[in-house]
Amino acid sequence: GTTVTVKKMLATAFPGLDVILANYRSPAPKRVLAKVVPVAQMGVIGLIMGGEHIFPMISIAQPPAWYHSLRTNRFGSMASTWLLGNFLQSFLQSSGAFEVSCNGELVFSKLKEGRFPREIELRDLISRTLTKPFVTGSY
Repeated sequence: GTTVTVKKMLATAFPGLDVILANYRSPAPKRVLAKVVPVAQMGVIGLIMGGEHIFPMISIAQPPAWYHSLRTNRFGSMASTWLLGNFLQSFLQSSGAFEVSCNGELVFSKLKEGRFPREIELRDLISRTLTKPFVTGSY
């Protein structure tokens, strides 16, 4: 939501400026874990639904006590598994990054600054970058 607001503000302040929103990829280990979470969710939900058949298949005659507590409130256990898994997956996919570049130059980085930019500050940073002389040449 905030990113879209910033995009609209920049488009208004600098007509003709091409504002592109893109996701900043989280580190590879977090992305892999984010892919494992839905599999674990389905595994837990499957266990809650059919544990009395699954445990004997893996040579466990008597299901553990924690299984019975999950099974007692099936709907609550499955809903909690689903919600917790979705929260964890969202956390793992999020990088917390908000970076603004102008003409290939990094103007603001939330990762470096540890905060979101103020509107006037961002407008000033982009304005300074746009007014810099652009030098091209060959060697």
